Amino acid sequence: MHLLYNLSIFLYSLLIKLAAPFNQKARLLVNGRKTWRQPFSDKPLDPTRPVAWFHAASLGEFEQGRPVIEAFRATYPAWQIVLSFFSPSGYEVRKTYAGADLITYLPADTAANARDWMQQVHPQIAFFIKYEFWYYYLQALQSGNPAEAGQAVPTISFSAIFRPDQLFFKSYGGFYRNLLTYFDHILVQNQESVDLLTRIGITHTTLAGDTRFDRVAQVATTKRDIPEAAAFVGSLPTLIVGSAWAADMAVLIPVLNAFTQPLRVIIAPHEINEAEIEGWRTRLTASSVRFSTLHTAPVPADARYLFIDNIGMLTSLYQYGTMAYIGGAFGKGLHNCLEAATFGLPLLFGPNHLKFQEAVDLIQQGGAFRVRSSDELSSTLTHLYDNAPERERAGAVCRSYVAENIGATELVMKQVSALLPR
Repeated sequence: MHLLYNLSIFLYSLLIKLAAPFNQKARLLVNGRKTWRQPFSDKPLDPTRPVAWFHAASLGEFEQGRPVIEAFRATYPAWQIVLSFFSPSGYEVRKTYAGADLITYLPADTAANARDWMQQVHPQIAFFIKYEFWYYYLQALQSGNPAEAGQAVPTISFSAIFRPDQLFFKSYGGFYRNLLTYFDHILVQNQESVDLLTRIGITHTTLAGDTRFDRVAQVATTKRDIPEAAAFVGSLPTLIVGSAWAADMAVLIPVLNAFTQPLRVIIAPHEINEAEIEGWRTRLTASSVRFSTLHTAPVPADARYLFIDNIGMLTSLYQYGTMAYIGGAFGKGLHNCLEAATFGLPLLFGPNHLKFQEAVDLIQQGGAFRVRSSDELSSTLTHLYDNAPERERAGAVCRSYVAENIGATELVMKQVSALLPR
């Protein structure tokens, strides 16, 4: 398994390099990894101050971990924070985040890179958000900080979630099970994760919930006004389409073209692709407008669709919605639906949602609705549109669900205080 792990890291890195000339995301990742040391030269860390290292795979994991980063900053103001990303979709959006002292890409998980990283960062504590389990980095942290005479670095995983089909729980998964022993503490989202870990002898766990609830609760209270969106919506019912992929739009467009009642639709693609956005606009029979054009011109009176052609606005856009469709679940998996839930919007999404506990819970409680086809989406959307009491009840379920599940950040910080001297 060790050999296979090394081979998989090598092959992934090779494939990314081969794809870089043809794929912007791959190109950003390759270039970012080449220059990951540059921020340490541009803005050197203070060797007299301790360092906390937070690692997030992408933008979603960063938002999940953000409440902990900010709680750590408030509790330990003398510490420096290094934030690393695996994916360009996280780094490129949050590379100027003021809550960290240094932000960079994490190089590929090799023994040499892990040693180099430790020499650059000298962390006194490390945090991995949700799914991050990198063998050489965890081993290096266990071996110790070179600035601390080899003393092991306290290492925490939080907002983690485990499922029976993961390698940790397979008969041949010993290599991956061993990774879990490198953590000083693992804070998980649900009881099933606690039970699964207990069965394989991992007991340094806490059922803490998901820090995303804390983050979206913050978002609801710190939302920013978007006058262009307010002008577009006016007083009409509005559907917010968040993190849309091509597979989502293939289901949505026939429904929207056939929907004859007054409705405004704000569509935020998961990734900004000019050709894709223009293709969707062409396939929609009613008039549409791009957000970027509203800085210099008023909202066209006949515009039914508003396409968001920037990144970072979606969380505040939900305040203007009546209902929300969350993308991803007709593909690899559902995107963050809690950002819409915290604003009290009924949720609609596709069938690939079972890995997301909040989606399962909200369906059971009546705040969210799974759709498997354009026909099901049309039926559900029409039902919610025509039945204001049902729509309001479902929205109240979503808002209450978020409120009832905040508090994970406090439990993470409780573990931090047990590991760090004050």
